[in-house]
This record gives sequence, C-alpha cells and structure tokens, in this order.
Amino acid sequence: MNDESNHPVPRLGEIGLWNYAPYLMNRIMGRFNASLREEMVGLGLTTPKMRALAVLSVVEAPLIRELAVYAVTDPSTLSRALDQLQTEGLIRREVDGADNRAVRVIITEAGRAAFEHLWPQMAAANARMFRGIPEEERRAFVGTLQQMLTNIRRHEI
Repeated sequence: MNDESNHPVPRLGEIGLWNYAPYLMNRIMGRFNASLREEMVGLGLTTPKMRALAVLSVVEAPLIRELAVYAVTDPSTLSRALDQLQTEGLIRREVDGADNRAVRVIITEAGRAAFEHLWPQMAAANARMFRGIPEEERRAFVGTLQQMLTNIRRHEI
C-alpha cells in the first residue's frame, strides 16, 4: 500500500513500536489509568465512571451522545456507567428542554466531591508524565495532540 505521495509505506516492524504514536499513546493512557485505579476503586469508580465525572466537572449538562464522545467511551459502556453513577447519587439525568427524546447528564454535588477527591491523583499522574519536559515542549506536544485529534475526529467536539 502507498501513502498519498506514492511512497512505499513502511511496515510496523520497520517503524518499531517505540516510533509508532498510536502504540505509545495507548501505553501512556494504560499507565495513566492504572496509576489511578487504586484511588478509583476506593471511591467505587471505574475508568468509564471516572471519565464521565471528569467531563461533567468541566462540561455543563452535555447530551448523553456528547458525553460519550468527550469521555471516549462507547455508548453501551457509558450507559451502564451512568446507571451506576445515578444509583450512587453522583449524577442525574434530565430530559432536554428543546428535544424530549434527548437526555442531558448533570453532575451532582456528591459527584463533584468524588471527582474533586480523585483530581489530585489525576493531576499528579499528569505531572509525572511530563516530568523533565520543559513547559514549551509540553505546550507544543499538547498542541500537536489537539491538531491530531482535529485531523481524525468524526465529531465537532
């Protein structure tokens, strides 16, 4: 297979895992999530539940379909997580005022408190990832990630 410029596309073995960005991103996120697991378990949270609360802490009352995109969680997994979060009193669902078929998700005070309890560990895990990387490089890297997301996204959010 050739790329757009008609040059041969190197095989993964030629590139190597350590030079293949999707592999590195998956490894990083796997380690990030693992570093939070103990704290999340103590709060009764799973990764999908943590992601939903994290998004809800900064995005006000998104529609469920928007939350699924922001939380990078498939809709069926998110639905189960939201059922549990609602049972635990950490979120509530409300029918959208403009569309009776759409549902918005709102974080409760208890949900916000649970997330705020977890946030210091999330911030520390983020800081560990960037240890030894100058601020200018960090900003450039985040800018690159934002552009990459824009290049591949299917949603406007």
